[in-house]
Amino acid sequence: MLQKPRGTRDFLPDEMESRRIIEWRMREIARRWGYREVCTPEFEDLELFTMRSGEGIIEEMYVFLDKGGRKLALRPEITAAVIRMYVNEAKVAPKPLRWCYFADCFRYERPQKGRYRQFWQFGVELIGSDTAHADAEIIMLAADMLNATGVVYDLKVGHLSFMKNLIKDLELPLQRRVMAHLDKKDFEGLKNTLESINMMDLGNSLISLVECRDLGEAFEIAGAIPEKERIHQTITALDSAGVSYSLNFGIARGLDYYTGMVFEGFAQNLGAENQILGGGAYRLAHLFGGDDAASCGFAIGFDRVMVSLGELQNKKDTIVAIVCTNEGRLHALNVAKIFRKAGLRVEMDLTDRGLGAQLSHASKTADFALVIGQRETESGNVTLKNLNSGEQGTLDPHSALREVASYGARG
Repeated sequence: MLQKPRGTRDFLPDEMESRRIIEWRMREIARRWGYREVCTPEFEDLELFTMRSGEGIIEEMYVFLDKGGRKLALRPEITAAVIRMYVNEAKVAPKPLRWCYFADCFRYERPQKGRYRQFWQFGVELIGSDTAHADAEIIMLAADMLNATGVVYDLKVGHLSFMKNLIKDLELPLQRRVMAHLDKKDFEGLKNTLESINMMDLGNSLISLVECRDLGEAFEIAGAIPEKERIHQTITALDSAGVSYSLNFGIARGLDYYTGMVFEGFAQNLGAENQILGGGAYRLAHLFGGDDAASCGFAIGFDRVMVSLGELQNKKDTIVAIVCTNEGRLHALNVAKIFRKAGLRVEMDLTDRGLGAQLSHASKTADFALVIGQRETESGNVTLKNLNSGEQGTLDPHSALREVASYGARG
């Protein structure tokens, strides 16, 4: 028997309904903030991703040659593709551009809980605005979106200027090594690296910065920072908006890519693989032949959000099954139309089974049964049966609709 490829999943109806509910909530929040959806190809030129992340990323990607000998790759993330689209299609569009997307990505890595070879991201990119207000809007939108899902999370906000100022005198390869140590909280490795070049004081300053949670103290550790006023404006905006976050100056996202504000979100119940959000301010368009457009954005790991939600996900739609005799089928079609027009999910029996067999099947799939036989057809009523409690009664269709809708509201 053939199995699905390793690192992929099949989604049955219950799970798909849960995913669509959360996806819709994210889409609605993005819409309210003025962000419009874009879509890019599932595969791109390999160079699009190696230009940003280097040749090393090839080992983590699905790479192939097409029939014309071109090197292509299934997208491992979407930001690069969106900025490529901006350069190709929208350089002269009025700015800032507020774009969002929801799509699947692919990485060749060892599957584990919350980490798959095919995974979904909900992302946002704000292109063409280089201000503290843009930085604050992106963080506020990310918090609003996560709040809408119901996931319990911690939001951490930082700024790369502090680290950059401390390590500015190091050569770039050494900067990258130091950042790798900080990203992994490998303080012992950091000390060894800096000890080898007689810069232990720098190591102590970096560790103090990583452990610092106070903005004033961070400025004291890092020294004079040109972005000081902008950072204050961003933090003031977040506080004014009531965003729940903590400062973390140890966020070590890529120095070659991110330029200033950075932030991350962590679910409180996922263990080691608990990051569900990452983003910040960046410049990427110039790498793809465009202008040096300032951008900021984020991506939410949709699959990890769903794993974190677990049993907290909303209950499914109320399902109504229509159980009818042949004599009652035309009346049943009219009743089904009334319920569907009201937004309820209605399933009609499509077999020639008797009422008993139909009810038995409905009890396994539905919350209510509308029984319609000759008596109900002649009176214009229905027999409404609650398949969870067993209670039933004869009502006109509109009264039955109100009863079912009331049940859904209570649920």
